[in-house]
Amino acid sequence: MRKIKILLISFFLFFIPSISYSLIEVDISRGNLNPLPISVSPLFADKVSNSLLKNDIQIENLGLKIAEVVENNLRQTGLFNPLSRKAFLQKPDIAHLKPRFEDWALIKSQALITGKISYKNEKLKVEFRLWDVLAGREMLALAFTTVPNNWRRVGHIISDKIYERLTGEKGYFDTRIIYVAEEGPKTKRIKKLAIMDQDGFNTKYLTLGNELVLTPRFNPTNQMVTYLSYFKNLPRVYLLDIETGMQEVVGDFPGMTFAPRFSPDGKKIIMSFAKDGNSDIYTMDLENRIVERITNHPSIDTSPSFSPDGKFITFNSDRSGFQQIYIMKNDGKKVKRISFGKGLYGTPVWSPRGDLIAFTKLHKGKFYIGVMRVDGSGERLLTENYYQEAPSWSPNGRVLIFYRETKTDSEGKGFSAKLWSIDLTGYNERQVETLTDASDPSWSSLLSN
Repeated sequence: MRKIKILLISFFLFFIPSISYSLIEVDISRGNLNPLPISVSPLFADKVSNSLLKNDIQIENLGLKIAEVVENNLRQTGLFNPLSRKAFLQKPDIAHLKPRFEDWALIKSQALITGKISYKNEKLKVEFRLWDVLAGREMLALAFTTVPNNWRRVGHIISDKIYERLTGEKGYFDTRIIYVAEEGPKTKRIKKLAIMDQDGFNTKYLTLGNELVLTPRFNPTNQMVTYLSYFKNLPRVYLLDIETGMQEVVGDFPGMTFAPRFSPDGKKIIMSFAKDGNSDIYTMDLENRIVERITNHPSIDTSPSFSPDGKFITFNSDRSGFQQIYIMKNDGKKVKRISFGKGLYGTPVWSPRGDLIAFTKLHKGKFYIGVMRVDGSGERLLTENYYQEAPSWSPNGRVLIFYRETKTDSEGKGFSAKLWSIDLTGYNERQVETLTDASDPSWSSLLSN
């Protein structure tokens, strides 16, 4: 598989004034009903550059395409309102050198993004600037040099830098999502592993679909994934390196109920499988393949997930009589139930920030995606539907992706499975476009880290 790491030959920090200069403040902790008006000017092309790239893309068009990536990323957050380019009064090249802030204020823009691209020696150089229109000041200026095919990634990295500068939080745009691509009737689905950029572009299939695949999960530290596949009707756990395409079998675990997740340092996997007629939680050291039993209880313990510091584990169990969420130390000691609401709780996933646990809840025939604090307090249900589950966190802990199924009619028609995202406010719920039906999503860490 072709490596997609961006080649950052240069990464220049031109000027970052102190935050006190800026009048712009974007609050991401609550529902933003008035998204920030922002202008994304097309990146203009340096006239001394070759106008035609190797793949017949006009460099002038590439500047517009990068701007569109940034525009779409910011719009999808629900925090920003990119204004129509038809309203812009200043040309991109002039705006990049010296914006007329009164022109941008006239169209109600509060922030402005400008940029420039050039092509020399088969390398694409991209510069951008972020301006505070209200204060009339430059907030951020960066430049990247890379190969032309990475232009979309440059757009995502620019989006991350802008998001971080305006919100104070890390972005999540230069990431990928792995999921199970599904096709065919509900009774005979073909399921393949697929991976795409977080905005739905650059989809690639990683398996052929001749074996059932389930629950792919990213390693937090690299582009390695683990997933469950049925080989001759027996469950197997695989490790797959996305960049090299190398795949190996971790082990055969008859009766396994859930595919494993990685520990925060990527050195272990944690899983649940049935042994001696009972389902408990185990870890495996990936270096020496030593398996350690973490829980030993006559009830069903499943869906384990590590805390970001690796010291604790959340999981669901029916040891109280009904399926609920628990936490424990990473050695299985000090088990504590944290969910006490009405309904059944499952698929708990610890936030990368460490402050929340996401979950699926079933109550009165409806499925909910929600979050609670790690002590079980502050439960909030973000979305409800006929059937939805498997939440996965964005790397900054601000957005969840999950999948949702539709109900079939009496003839079994009408079924679909789609990916959706929602932020922690519960106000910004969106369908994530995929080429086929999709389920079991997992969000990668930032590629540019």
